Amino acid sequence: METAPKPGRDIPPKKSKLQNKKKRPRRYWEEEITPTTATASAEPPPNKKRNGEPRPQKPKNTHTPKKSRPSKKPQFLKKPRGQRNAEPPRSLSGAQDPFPGPAPVSVEVAQKFRRIDKSKKLPHSKSKTRSRLEVAEAEEEEISVKAARSELLLAEEPGFLEGDEGEDTAKIRQADIVEAVDIASAAKHFDLNLRQFGPYRLNYSQTGRHLAFGGRRGHVAALDWVTKKLMCEINVMEAVRDIRFLHSEALLAVAQNRWLHIYDNQGIELHCIRRCDRVTRLEFLPFHFLLATSSETGFLTYLDVSVGKIVAALNARAGRLDVMTQNPYNAVIHLGHSNGTVSLWSPAMKEPLAKILCHRGGVRAVAVDPTGTCMATSGLDHQLKIFDLRGKFQPLSARTLPQGAGHLAFSQRGLLAAGMSDVVNIWAGQGKASPPSLEKPYLTHRLSGHVQGLQFCPFEDVLGVGHSGGITSMLVPGAAEPNFDGLESNPYRSRKQRQEWEVKALLEKVPAELICLDPRALAEVDVVSLEQAKKERIERLGYDPESKAPFQPKPKLKGRSSTASLVKRKRKVMDEQHRDKVRQSLEQQPQKQEKAAKPVGARPSALDRFVR
Repeated sequence: METAPKPGRDIPPKKSKLQNKKKRPRRYWEEEITPTTATASAEPPPNKKRNGEPRPQKPKNTHTPKKSRPSKKPQFLKKPRGQRNAEPPRSLSGAQDPFPGPAPVSVEVAQKFRRIDKSKKLPHSKSKTRSRLEVAEAEEEEISVKAARSELLLAEEPGFLEGDEGEDTAKIRQADIVEAVDIASAAKHFDLNLRQFGPYRLNYSQTGRHLAFGGRRGHVAALDWVTKKLMCEINVMEAVRDIRFLHSEALLAVAQNRWLHIYDNQGIELHCIRRCDRVTRLEFLPFHFLLATSSETGFLTYLDVSVGKIVAALNARAGRLDVMTQNPYNAVIHLGHSNGTVSLWSPAMKEPLAKILCHRGGVRAVAVDPTGTCMATSGLDHQLKIFDLRGKFQPLSARTLPQGAGHLAFSQRGLLAAGMSDVVNIWAGQGKASPPSLEKPYLTHRLSGHVQGLQFCPFEDVLGVGHSGGITSMLVPGAAEPNFDGLESNPYRSRKQRQEWEVKALLEKVPAELICLDPRALAEVDVVSLEQAKKERIERLGYDPESKAPFQPKPKLKGRSSTASLVKRKRKVMDEQHRDKVRQSLEQQPQKQEKAAKPVGARPSALDRFVR
């Protein structure tokens, strides 16, 4: 008699989920691993019996490894630390990197981005302060290396104009340059015929994308000069003396015949500032949000556009002020006067920071290069001079022009443009940091009217010229920086990006009190004020709280603390301190002798015998 099979007797057991899963193929970057996890998970649980027999107990001293849960991520065998460092890293394709490690950076390139001068030794201070200074130096060095390495990503290079052998580049016309360049660059050269409302003053925005210009007969307009899209165009029915963009292209400051007016990019008047009356020139300081104005009454006024308050109103005491420019390096305002001097001003001081005698006649134009090292001036004596602003303000070079330059402008790479009547001359130097050479011009162009304003466009090899016949955009190869910082001056930013940049710039606004000749002095210690404060504190307390307490010997046992031994130990310490002072004075003596040494070739004097 056949019996029915019991359920589950001859039926194959069900496979677990891990066994049902298809084995995943091994990738070429993975290494073979032993299937420990699969076998461990397929075994019966440790608490159950196997074939009805109890599981043998393991000794207590042995350590059992914990069972790992099966994970879906690829697993790699861990190698010892020494073996890991021995093999070079591999890429995804399995090939070894022929140039392992970070890219090398030359010392000269990294030095360009460093701000801390390592030639100066650290002061003898507390260990905690020294450790902080050392950490700051290490961080600064690491940042400079990263900045030098990221410079390799800058794909654009500055242009240049090179003639044939023996050819003078000043004889190359704008029409020849337009024919030689590509279509996009050729579209940047144009002329706006606006004789009805001229002469014109113009200004480019910080990003170099927008252009604003105003005519003497009230015509004011702003446009995207790359796409030729007009933003606004109005007639204020009043003489326009100067025009400036503020921190963005959405706000526009116009110096009209009577007062200062603020417009938006739609031509709507937002403010009328009557405290700034009869303004002749405008300058905007972007990092301080200050609008500097010079007037016919001889006042230099600083207006904070972020809060709408006048920070300072300084009387220059030099008559009418119609020559003004700013130093982009330290935000100092340069004013040219009719007595041939140029004065340097800061809103924190009521008197000028410095006065430079530049010409025998009145000063007609002043310009400062972006690095803040050179200043170009032109006067009624038909002289064009370049001064060094780093030392004692001495002239570096001079040139006599047949007609005095009425307007000057520096480009981002150090090119100097001068407007003389209806001719524009451009001089070039050896590089960005070197002053321009005045021997022969780099380019020359003749306009259809007398020049009234000059400015180089940021990040474009373009020179904008405002004259009595309208606006002219010239092509000047090698004038601008080819690469821009997308987080600071992005010509392609959207409206949302501009709003976010405005908030960030307001949070990082520099106070007006920090404007000085040398910005690096802000990071140094004011020793004179520190000593004066210390002296006042000693007078107020009656003693010096930071002075070192006199030496008091500790008492010793076994009769060694007698009066004679204590006096002897005190005298020993005093002698050591005296030796240190004598040693320091001997070290400083040769330095004083070098300073007091006479120059070579000086005539002897009868009083030399009294010199010690």
